[in-house]
Amino acid sequence: MDSTLLSPKITPPPAPLKKSKRSKVIGGVIAMAAMAGLGYLAWHLTHQAPAGGPGAQQGPGGGRGGPGGGRGGPATTVGVATATEADIPVVIDALGTVTAAATATVRAQVSGVLQKIHFSEGQLVKAGQLLATIDARPFEMALLQAQGTRQRDEAQVESARVMLTRYQTLLTQDSIARQDVDTQAALVKQLEGTIMTDRAAEGVAKINLGYTQVKAPISGRVGLRTVDIGNLVASGDATGIAVITQLAPIDVEFAVPQDRVPELQARIGVKESSNDDFLPAIALDRTRTDKLAAGRFQALDNQVDVQTGTVRAKARFANNDGKLFPSQFVNLRLEVRTIKNAVMVPVTALRHGTAGDFVYVLKSDKTVSTRVVTRGQATVDKIQIVSGLKVGEQVITEGADRLKDGAKVTLPGDRPAAAGAKGERGGRKQREAGAAAPAAPAAAPAR
Repeated sequence: MDSTLLSPKITPPPAPLKKSKRSKVIGGVIAMAAMAGLGYLAWHLTHQAPAGGPGAQQGPGGGRGGPGGGRGGPATTVGVATATEADIPVVIDALGTVTAAATATVRAQVSGVLQKIHFSEGQLVKAGQLLATIDARPFEMALLQAQGTRQRDEAQVESARVMLTRYQTLLTQDSIARQDVDTQAALVKQLEGTIMTDRAAEGVAKINLGYTQVKAPISGRVGLRTVDIGNLVASGDATGIAVITQLAPIDVEFAVPQDRVPELQARIGVKESSNDDFLPAIALDRTRTDKLAAGRFQALDNQVDVQTGTVRAKARFANNDGKLFPSQFVNLRLEVRTIKNAVMVPVTALRHGTAGDFVYVLKSDKTVSTRVVTRGQATVDKIQIVSGLKVGEQVITEGADRLKDGAKVTLPGDRPAAAGAKGERGGRKQREAGAAAPAAPAAAPAR
């Protein structure tokens, strides 16, 4: 029998568990100690932050007080400005289109051949000036015919009147019947009516003859002519002979926001009741730098455009120098009213917080206080303070982001006293130490 089958199989005993449990316990203790250390470090950092630092609370203006923004901290250098008093205009700025005050198409009022042109394209003409001539011979003949008919009928009525006088004489002698006298009187009235018709026909002929002289209906600038000499013209021509555009005076149409309409209407009512010539209007160029013309408000439309929420309005300009041209785009500035003795501060001084608009007011002890104010009209660089601020008070314009109520500030021209005194003391100590130190021994001679 094999000995390997009789001998039992010997297996090694399992590793002891005490050592692994001990190592786990030690690792857990180390981890808990590390977590405790990190927690203490975080608590120390969050509770030992300096006042006015990143952990400071928000000030009245909604911003955080930065370094130097709190009481007792280092002062912050700021810029200041003084509230001034001024008269500011309340204006409406809008984009306008120059439109002619009147435009007329010069058309022939009678049919005929165009014989002469008496104007140059682009010429300035006056009302009643001769522009073109139509062949007048047919109309002259028509006038002569009307005059001849009138003269013939006038001779007939004279003959009828003489006959009526004879009949009336015979009637007094009882030599003629009254019926014949009445018939002759009716004939005279009939012929007198014919004379009136003839005179009307003669007047029409004279008018038509005058229409052969085509004259300017309005004053203005003549455009390009649309017909040449020798062409047949008529009153039904759509293009006419030329177009005249009135340039002086001239209008500018612009749009007023519907929110500004009540204010403008109130000003118009004051103007109409007092017969005043206010509401001046200024036309500026595309860049709003050059003044093109000065005029006045003319009219306001009677309805709001539902697509744009604006109301059309019109201003009129004399345009004697011709700087405004029809269909030109200009920037229009309409002065509605003027605010007298308004308190003005720079735009950078006004800030907005949870309590509304406010400013930082500089006090005599070089600290600032928060002042809630009410804003008004604004200009390019200044804004009106309706309430909350007086003329002469100083407000912070630069560096306000690092401030809060009661913060210390310094002005750009102020000298830091603490640094100067410290430097002076340090220099004095160095001078005293140098005076008290013994003189250094001379160097030994070389051997």
